[in-house]
Amino acid sequence: MRLGRTKLVVFLFCFSLACTVPQLLAKKKDKAASSPDDQRRAVHALNRLTFGPRPGDVQQVMAMGVERWIDLQMHPEKIDDTALNARLEPLRTLRMSAREIAEDFPDGQEITQVRNGKKPMPSDPARRAVFQVQLARQEEKKERKEQGGKNGVAAATPDKAVSAQADASTMAASGATDDASGNAPHAAINTAMNGAMSDATNSGDGSNDPVGEAKSTAQDQDTMAAAALPSPTKRTAGEKEQARLREEQLDVDLEVRQLPSLPPDQRFKKILSMPAEAQLALADSLRGGKGQEFLEGLTPRQKETLLAMNNPGGVVTGELAQSKLLRAVYSQRQFEEVMTDFWCNHFNVFMDKGLDRLMLTSYERDVIRPHALGKFEDLLVATAKSPAMLFYLDNWLSVGPNSAQALGIPAHPGPYWRGSPQQQRRQNPKRTSGLNENYGRELMELHTLSVNGGYSQRDVTEVAKVFTGWTIDKPAEGGGFKFDPRMHEPGPKFVLGHKIKPKGEGEGLEVLHRLATSPQTAHFISLKLAQRFVSDDPPPALVDRMAKTFLKKKGDIREVLETLFHSPEFWDDTTYRAKVKTPLEFVASAVRATGAEIDDVQPLVGQLNRMGMPLYGAQPPTGYSMKAETWVSSSALLNRMNFALALTSGKIKGVKVDAAQLAGNSASLPEATATLATLEASLLVGGVSQQTHDSIVAQIDAAGKNGAQPKLDNKAGMRKPGGAARPPDVSTIAGLLLGSPEFQRR
Repeated sequence: MRLGRTKLVVFLFCFSLACTVPQLLAKKKDKAASSPDDQRRAVHALNRLTFGPRPGDVQQVMAMGVERWIDLQMHPEKIDDTALNARLEPLRTLRMSAREIAEDFPDGQEITQVRNGKKPMPSDPARRAVFQVQLARQEEKKERKEQGGKNGVAAATPDKAVSAQADASTMAASGATDDASGNAPHAAINTAMNGAMSDATNSGDGSNDPVGEAKSTAQDQDTMAAAALPSPTKRTAGEKEQARLREEQLDVDLEVRQLPSLPPDQRFKKILSMPAEAQLALADSLRGGKGQEFLEGLTPRQKETLLAMNNPGGVVTGELAQSKLLRAVYSQRQFEEVMTDFWCNHFNVFMDKGLDRLMLTSYERDVIRPHALGKFEDLLVATAKSPAMLFYLDNWLSVGPNSAQALGIPAHPGPYWRGSPQQQRRQNPKRTSGLNENYGRELMELHTLSVNGGYSQRDVTEVAKVFTGWTIDKPAEGGGFKFDPRMHEPGPKFVLGHKIKPKGEGEGLEVLHRLATSPQTAHFISLKLAQRFVSDDPPPALVDRMAKTFLKKKGDIREVLETLFHSPEFWDDTTYRAKVKTPLEFVASAVRATGAEIDDVQPLVGQLNRMGMPLYGAQPPTGYSMKAETWVSSSALLNRMNFALALTSGKIKGVKVDAAQLAGNSASLPEATATLATLEASLLVGGVSQQTHDSIVAQIDAAGKNGAQPKLDNKAGMRKPGGAARPPDVSTIAGLLLGSPEFQRR
């Protein structure tokens, strides 16, 4: 059946699923008398410890044995993951330090410092090009603000008639909008570039003359622009300047138009040698995934350079988001990826808070991943010292009220530095900043004790004082953690009834140790793990046993999880498919279930944005919720259904799904019921409710039944009276199954 002809039916199907999900999520009243069979146990383990089973995974786990498979996943170092590494290889920023990222992908502050002469222009041609374009963009913005200013400004900015004509020509040629700068050279460059993209490459036999075409096009635009103006009796200085700029843009147009036909290395060298205005126009053309001809055949670093000319920070965060999805889909170390995602969410950092874009890559790679299955205290200390966390919760700016820095005491005071702290404060009233309680509060509320952990506001203030001086060394340059004693609040502190003696950085380590070994922390972390792997409201007895293991094994995360996975509560029938998938879990599991091949992961990242879960995009410290109530609604499930149907029908750019292969031999049969049964077994491993089965049959049998003879449209795979049957629409059936309540839960 065609999606366009069944849009209303699909919507009603989605709405019915949305209405039934709350019922399906409820715990079953009638508990099965016997334990689940091997297949059911394998499906359950795969749904909880991975991002969903792939074709053949259930059989492999059953052959290995569920217990042995879980033990292997708990020790990821024993699993070969070289195939994933090959997919991540082009994402160069994943292997870069924060300092290297800051050098190659500068933010606005770095660009401004170069512009003001406080830092030199990079000597490396690729890095220099990135700076040149960003400087040109800053200059362009500055000129727009200064329009109508002195002398040369008016000459450098074409009047409204010329600008309007140039913009109209550009829009007519490309169907796209420019940067709205109103600059005629900029518009002409974009026109030539868009023409180059549509041409792709030229034959090179002399039959076509791209140079002549470009010059003719540009000259025609000049003629049209000139015709729009009254003929002056005498050319003004501004008109002469416009003529000079038009001559320059002709040369630039020729260069840009020839770029796609050049070999990759020559193309890249040519771009690096272009003037900044042409580079700026080229960078603008690459926005939104456009102009891919310019990137074809380039090395990863060359591609990153061209994309960084448009948005340096976007390259870093974009590659990090792509890597997360690639890992979720393709990694053999699935449990490590699940736990890395869990801790990234628990110790959430928002990627769009300024310099955190430089620090997030290292945060996940060097802080979260290595400690995901280790000791909780080690993980807690690593996050506390992470520049990403220090910047996100502003602790790097926190200064003790009575610290040397707050009092204005110089780093090396002279012999005549005298007076009480009050006198020193009056003599030096200016302070760089004050005490910041953000980290102290979130450390206890979200990272350790929980909101009901028995601490007071005074404890928050005292913990904030303890962590004064925990800061970042040159954060804009990608520096690491440092303890600055001049920022640290002197004197003892009192936290949760304990006196913390003055010992500089050691005070923070003592507080982290007390929090990591607290019974309240043991219970809170155990509860969150149980919510992730068992149910939104896990049995209290299970949480208590996990907390006991946490304390006994000194916060060993692997040991706590062993207690969980060997518990009867984890394998209880009521936990089977009792958790609603988050958008990330849903998208990753759908791609894995269909065996899809990802050539371009960026469209999948965009799908998560539309589903309300942009990767690394949770702004509050709480991160994203794991509970069903956050993700279950009719509109949310409709979005998921639309994604599922688009995925299986091949409409997600860069993702290939062979739906016929999923259906096996049944895809060639005329009866849709055979295909449905095969797909139910492969995508849902046979675990489909009668309600879901009947709903999908209703979609297939849209025309209704007439006695024993189906009346479905032939394109749906069933027979009409007197008509020949055709093979079923496998992609639609597969999409409906991926959108079913059973697949939406794990």
